[in-house]
Amino acid sequence: MSELHFPWLETSVLIALIGAIWVGRLKDQFVASRHSLFFNTLVLITTVGAWIDYEFINPPGRPPSEAQDFWNPLTKLMGRPIFIMDPLSAPLLSLVALLYLLVSLTTLRTKIRRFSFAWTLASEAIVLATFCCEAPWLIIGLLAAGTVQPYLELRARGQNTGVYVKHMALFIAMLVIGQSFVDYEGREGQVHSLWAIITLLIAVFIRTGIAPFHCWMSDLFDRATFGTALLVAMPLVGAYATIRLVLPIAPDWVLRTIGLLSLISAVYAAGIALVQTDARRFFCYLFLSYSAIVLAGLEAVTPISLTGALCVWMAVSISLGGFGLTLRALEARRGRLSLQNFQGLYDHTPALAVLFMITGLASVGFPGTFGFVGTEMLVDGAVEAFPYVGVAIVFASALNGIAVVHAYFRLFTGTRHTSLVSLGIGKREKFAVISLTALILIGGLVPQYNVSSRHRAAVRILRERSALSSRPTIEEEETHGQH
Repeated sequence: MSELHFPWLETSVLIALIGAIWVGRLKDQFVASRHSLFFNTLVLITTVGAWIDYEFINPPGRPPSEAQDFWNPLTKLMGRPIFIMDPLSAPLLSLVALLYLLVSLTTLRTKIRRFSFAWTLASEAIVLATFCCEAPWLIIGLLAAGTVQPYLELRARGQNTGVYVKHMALFIAMLVIGQSFVDYEGREGQVHSLWAIITLLIAVFIRTGIAPFHCWMSDLFDRATFGTALLVAMPLVGAYATIRLVLPIAPDWVLRTIGLLSLISAVYAAGIALVQTDARRFFCYLFLSYSAIVLAGLEAVTPISLTGALCVWMAVSISLGGFGLTLRALEARRGRLSLQNFQGLYDHTPALAVLFMITGLASVGFPGTFGFVGTEMLVDGAVEAFPYVGVAIVFASALNGIAVVHAYFRLFTGTRHTSLVSLGIGKREKFAVISLTALILIGGLVPQYNVSSRHRAAVRILRERSALSSRPTIEEEETHGQH
């Protein structure tokens, strides 16, 4: 295992934790907002530094390896590496830091008192630590810790927490039970039983919002602040848990079952998004549809489809993240947005209208945007393995595209809106608009690096799965013993 030239990973997590403590001590929320942006920016710098350092020691053309922090005190304390960077997590850390920075940056003064910057920094530290980990029990502990902040916010807002608590309790219980079976059976040198696999699958389905475990996500978008709901959803932590906990141990027929259920959920969520009359719920189901598409691509376990799924993961996080920020900015000016009537907001906020369309089309894989190449690879690879998968992905994407255009017309056209105050965007939102638009267009016009990076990650994931799946199954061992 190679070493980074600086302890980037631990530094980024530590900065976020120190920022959470520091900002939490500030009484003035406006001051807390500015200090939070300072810590968010430092975290982004350190994660980008880690990414560049990793690419420097693992140049293209040679087999990628894992890397740990230089002078890693946690490794010396625990006796083994805790925070590790590999081809999968290298760009994800910077993506997470960027999303948290933009959410904090675009929080308007009218919403500052409702948004907890301290807890957001704490949540960022947990997500970064999750994406730096490969140890199953540490991942489970961090996933459980990540459920606390949304619960505390719901309590603080006086909202009903029943749906969220029940789903998260089941999620954590299934993770613990499943990994306990994995550890027990691993000591016997056996491939894992359905008790281990199914419980972990249920946990993954809950976290990713696969039907019928999706209602907690729509409930969260309804009751929590839009910023918190975005940060819970956008990093696709459930997909990371799938790769680390489920993909290495699940047999092929289980993966095909996961893919089928994910596709059903993708088409179902796309159809529900098309008929929603509330903008938040529309966005939630749009996200659930693409989260399910990513999960379906992960389970096809062919190099092309897995590379496409990882590319779509990046594209969805960026494009739908920007899409959500646009809706959040509109909501901050107009209150909860309805899609029942035409709003006619284009004349007041043309920049938000442009970002809405660009990010919406990018999320459905429009040519020239960040998601186009990944979607094409996902469909091509999926058709090779299972023809019906590609058809279902195209159908779900078509429904999502219709839903995005329908929402655009409802929000920005059809009538003239009269307002006594300016609804234009400020400097911070302009910065977010330009940054996300640049990423989406550059990623679409020059996709080579992203595809190459995700292909290296896909090859490594398949190699690790192949090494584990070459062990005899429990049934094969019993049959061999009888002979």
